[in-house]
Amino acid sequence: MAAERGARRLLSTSSFWLYCLLLLGRRTPGAAAARSGSAPQSPGASIRTFTPFYFLVEPVDTLSVRGSSVILNCSAYSEPSPKIEWKKDGTFLNLASDDRRQLLPDGSLFISNVVHSKHNKPDEGYYQCVATVESLGTIVSRTAKLTVAGLPRFTSQPEPSSVYAGNSAILNCEVNADLVPFVRWEQNRHPLLLDDRVIKLPSGMLVISNATEGDGGLYRCIVESGGPPKYSDEVELKVLPDTEVTSDLVFLKQPSPLVRVIGQDVVLPCVASGLPTPTIKWMKNEEALDTESSERLVLLAGSSLEISDVTEDDAGTYFCIADNGNETIEAQAELTVQAQPEFLKQPTNIYAHESMDIVFECEVTGKPTPTVKWVKNGDMVIPSDYFKIVKEHNLQVLGLVKSDEGFYQCIAENDVGNAQAGAQLIILEHAPATTGPLPSAPRDVVASLVSTRFIKLTWRTPASDPHGDNLTYSVFYTKEGIARERVENTSRPGEMQVTIQNLMPATVYVFRVMAQNKHGSGESSAPLRVETQPEVQLPGPAPNIRAYATSPTSITVTWETPVSGNGEIQNYKLYYMEKGTDKEQDVDVSSHSFTINGLKKYTEYSFRVVAYNKHGPGVSTQDVAVRTLSDVPSAAPQNLSLEVRNSKSIMIHWQPPAPATQNGQITGYKIRYRKASRKSDVTETLVSGTQLSQLIEGLDRGTEYNFRVAALTINGTGPATDWLSAETFESDLDETRVPEVPSSLHVRPLVTSIVVSWTPPENQNIVVRGYAIGYGIGSPHAQTIKVDYKQRYYTIENLDPSSHYVITLKAFNNVGEGIPLYESAVTRPHTVPDPTPMMPPVGVQASILSHDTIRITWADNSLPKHQKITDSRYYTVRWKTNIPANTKYKNANATTLSYLVTGLKPNTLYEFSVMVTKGRRSSTWSMTAHGTTFELVPTSPPKDVTVVSKEGKPKTIIVNWQPPSEANGKITGYIIYYSTDVNAEIHDWVIEPVVGNRLTHQIQELTLDTPYYFKIQARNSKGMGPMSEAVQFRTPKASGSGGKGSRLPDLGSDYKPPMSGSNSPHGSPTSPLDSNMLLVIIVSVGVITIVVVVIIAVFCTRRTTSHQKKKRAACKSVNGSHKYKGNSKDVKPPDLWIHHERLELKPIDKSPDPNPIMTDTPIPRNSQDITPVDNSMDSNIHQRRNSYRGHESEDSMSTLAGRRGMRPKMMMPFDSQPPQQSVRNTPSTDTMPASSSQTCCTDHQDPEGATSSSYLASSQEEDSGQSLPTAHVRPSHPLKSFAVPAVPPPGPPTYDPALPSTPLLSQQALNHHIHSVKTASIGTLGRSRPPMPVVVPSAPEVQETTRMLEDSESSYEPDELTKEMAHLEGLMKDLNAITTA
Repeated sequence: MAAERGARRLLSTSSFWLYCLLLLGRRTPGAAAARSGSAPQSPGASIRTFTPFYFLVEPVDTLSVRGSSVILNCSAYSEPSPKIEWKKDGTFLNLASDDRRQLLPDGSLFISNVVHSKHNKPDEGYYQCVATVESLGTIVSRTAKLTVAGLPRFTSQPEPSSVYAGNSAILNCEVNADLVPFVRWEQNRHPLLLDDRVIKLPSGMLVISNATEGDGGLYRCIVESGGPPKYSDEVELKVLPDTEVTSDLVFLKQPSPLVRVIGQDVVLPCVASGLPTPTIKWMKNEEALDTESSERLVLLAGSSLEISDVTEDDAGTYFCIADNGNETIEAQAELTVQAQPEFLKQPTNIYAHESMDIVFECEVTGKPTPTVKWVKNGDMVIPSDYFKIVKEHNLQVLGLVKSDEGFYQCIAENDVGNAQAGAQLIILEHAPATTGPLPSAPRDVVASLVSTRFIKLTWRTPASDPHGDNLTYSVFYTKEGIARERVENTSRPGEMQVTIQNLMPATVYVFRVMAQNKHGSGESSAPLRVETQPEVQLPGPAPNIRAYATSPTSITVTWETPVSGNGEIQNYKLYYMEKGTDKEQDVDVSSHSFTINGLKKYTEYSFRVVAYNKHGPGVSTQDVAVRTLSDVPSAAPQNLSLEVRNSKSIMIHWQPPAPATQNGQITGYKIRYRKASRKSDVTETLVSGTQLSQLIEGLDRGTEYNFRVAALTINGTGPATDWLSAETFESDLDETRVPEVPSSLHVRPLVTSIVVSWTPPENQNIVVRGYAIGYGIGSPHAQTIKVDYKQRYYTIENLDPSSHYVITLKAFNNVGEGIPLYESAVTRPHTVPDPTPMMPPVGVQASILSHDTIRITWADNSLPKHQKITDSRYYTVRWKTNIPANTKYKNANATTLSYLVTGLKPNTLYEFSVMVTKGRRSSTWSMTAHGTTFELVPTSPPKDVTVVSKEGKPKTIIVNWQPPSEANGKITGYIIYYSTDVNAEIHDWVIEPVVGNRLTHQIQELTLDTPYYFKIQARNSKGMGPMSEAVQFRTPKASGSGGKGSRLPDLGSDYKPPMSGSNSPHGSPTSPLDSNMLLVIIVSVGVITIVVVVIIAVFCTRRTTSHQKKKRAACKSVNGSHKYKGNSKDVKPPDLWIHHERLELKPIDKSPDPNPIMTDTPIPRNSQDITPVDNSMDSNIHQRRNSYRGHESEDSMSTLAGRRGMRPKMMMPFDSQPPQQSVRNTPSTDTMPASSSQTCCTDHQDPEGATSSSYLASSQEEDSGQSLPTAHVRPSHPLKSFAVPAVPPPGPPTYDPALPSTPLLSQQALNHHIHSVKTASIGTLGRSRPPMPVVVPSAPEVQETTRMLEDSESSYEPDELTKEMAHLEGLMKDLNAITTA
């Protein structure tokens, strides 16, 4: 009934899944095989379901007797009902013509009148039930063994015996195992009643325990197996009365090894006899068995052990121990528990299409490990190229065909039994295509790669679908001449290549490819015939390799020619290795045997052979191991010592020879001794090989003896030790009385222990066998410890702290204990004093080894001068970095005076300190040492890469980015890659190098309305880092329009429209009205400033002293050749700067390698900061311009800050390296204009290089090929020459500033308060920022002017002032002209 219910459940489950599949639609042919009722069918296809087909009852092993009847049960379930047949020993039975065998209606087999004789056993054998349904297939049952009991034969018969009353007796009656169930016993010709005292063992033996008089009589055993009963000999059992005489304890029946199956019962017999009557107990694996409380363990009569319902845990060794008070004997037996095969995973039903590969899974367990075979529709599956056993037990079927349908069964079998489990395979038809076009055949199918065991196929899309993005492909292939085709599907849509694996070498395969779309499978390509490459045939392993020892130092190895291989064997290589080592040696051999000499004696070696042919080395043989022959030991025993026991005996001790010199198993030792006075009379004694001491007795008193020992193997005696002498005592020590009191006793208390030491009694003539130590709190009798007579100290452990103990010591011998000696001690309190701190390590040094490793070394003043550590002290090294600030310390311990710190970050400053610890004492942390790890190539790409188009110049774009988060050093430049094809090889991209750490760059002359892709790569002194992800940007369609997806830079909340007349990158030209208003303001401020300066200059001139005149004259004489070189036309008009000495520019982040040009030349400024001037002014300046050329920084220094003589509040980045265009001519003082003269009398020198700047002009944008000059100015006095800011010409200018092609930003310079703003697109270190404001000059404040006058009131000459006034007059004329314009 349970099986029927299971069938119904399975049927309903299958129906449910089929209904779901109707809703879901069909799966593609390339999908994996469906399991357990999920049929991949379309609604239009016919539905096939799994049919329940299984056995309700299977036959079991049966024991029968001759002439009886037997039924082997079998019943199978299926709709329709199956046809049942039977096999015997693998052959179908013809039941129609058999009179004794017939098939019952339920399928069981009935055998009447079983036939069995010595020469005719037609009914005994293995039976199997076979069920068949014509439209489905066939299944087979497990095999059942029918055993017919043979004719009764006694292998042992009972013998007459006697037993003492209360003891046990046994009577044998052993027959063939099949007949044991049919054995019974009779006493005095009456059936014997069995009870707890009288039992029959499974072997048929009769056991009588606790015998009484009633047990005496005549006994015989009878075998009744269906025929006439067979009787054994009749013997008498005598019961003797119990006597007081003891008898030896013997086993009448011992347990023997047994094998049982899980669930069976087992009896371990154990019967012992003896007087007194013995008791028996059982142990398993050295653990006593509790038979009283266990339900499964029972002691039978005679103390035999019965175990019911055996499990795997019952397996083990059982000991039967008999004890009668006088002696103990034991016997043991091994119980092995076996298990029938059991399925852990059964095969499951599978749906599949033709050409697919499937796997039936089958996992079994059992003991012994079962073997597995597969049956398909009742026939054995023979492994082949297409039916393979994989993962030990699973069945893999490759390239399914229609005939593979049916029922597959996994049959597991071991010595205990067998079991079967099955599953059904249904081959589905491909569903008809839905309405819609199907793809045509794939084109140009070729084998692009052919190897010995794989082929790579490629093809083109079908002509019906040139793009083929949504097509999947199936590759069908088979061996040529084989109808069974396999399929391999592409892994993703659109893929047009497949690699076919696990092919055979030198084999022709036929391939065809089909494409599938959403409507179904299309046409197949034409068959492609491809032959795999032949495999190089190397020799196989040499068969029958053997090794045998020929002497203690040689071994001969033999082998035969390999049976597999292509080509003649050229030679062999013999490898050998000593066991326990990893050094293998080899020798070339041309024959089939070789003898290796020079080996170690009695040492195991392993050998293997490799054959070589023209292709190279073949497969190695398995290792064979053999040991060289033994030999006599090559060295004497070790550590021979003698101990005089008394006047007639000496104890001799020794150790075996060194293992390498034993040369075999030590079988014994030969002891030779003689009197020192008579060296010719030698006595020999042999002892076993495990004995390492021997007492030599019967010696003479007061006589000196010589001893020597030699080791023996089966080969003979090895060398002996040197003679060792000892003299017996003149007289024996007295042991007729107890020893005297020990001569002294000392105690040393510790916290939880007391160390006791003593000296022996003064009277050495009394034998002392040992010492007894008694101790306890307040009394010495709480604990007693006895030690050997040789011992002189002992430590009493596990005591209580701060406790008063009394200790006693007594010497003792065989007579008794002597007089005690007392002592007392108080254990120390359990307090730990605070240890004084140790001195910290000194001289801590950090040596940088690499980008992530620093070695820390130090010295320890608490060590000796040689700095050798001899105690258990250790050092703790800690380190951290201050970036970020909350970094925690890391620690490591070291036992030497150095430590290698690894895993550090590149280009990072670390601080290190060390402390020393010894026991509970520690030092404070040492002084810190610092070290910066070396740089490493950047390990992350630049981030935040953005691209924007330049306003007004659609062919020019600006790339901005941020430095890598893991720069691992100072960034020295970037490389910008850009391309219109993001998939192009990187060497096909256009490269734009950027020197320094600028974070912005412009790229010109790009194609309009074109998508570009940009990547950026950072570099430092160690190399290039990884590239950033590609950023896409589309250039605008027309001038002035932004690129697709671009956005304007964030100008900030403080941004104001530019007031300059020049075009700004982010603005538009200002109106002429705004420009005129700005000029009026500038001119007004300049006039006021000049008037104030003139008044101050007149006032200062009057205070000039004669001493200063001389000083000025001296200066003039020195610098006369450098000041105002050229004619008066070249004299530069004075600028509006005052107190240049007080203007100090200090770069915030100074480069470690300053560029020499930057040290001696003024800071370059970009022409974008320059106001255009008229042509006459431009020509003048070009005559005085410096020869320094190149693209210059866009930042400008505030003239307001310079005029105020104060340090600006904000910092601006300056270039630390020259621009990409090199300097064409080095500036020299000979080419400088007059305003560049140096002073000799001023001690002040700007350490960071010149800080002056000037207004420079460029007339046209086309002049960008030339650099704008800057004047190198060293101010000679606080009131410098004035320069008039250039005035823009009327109308919109044509000058269009541009970003530098390779901006360089490594230093930070000074920023200023914002007055009037003009923008410059410039990046800063570490972040993007809004355009930098450039300040328009304004008049100095009155307080500062007064202070400047006081500082410089005595520094002018009258003639010099006259020249300055002339400059002022020229300036006034220029201002009037500007105002008029």
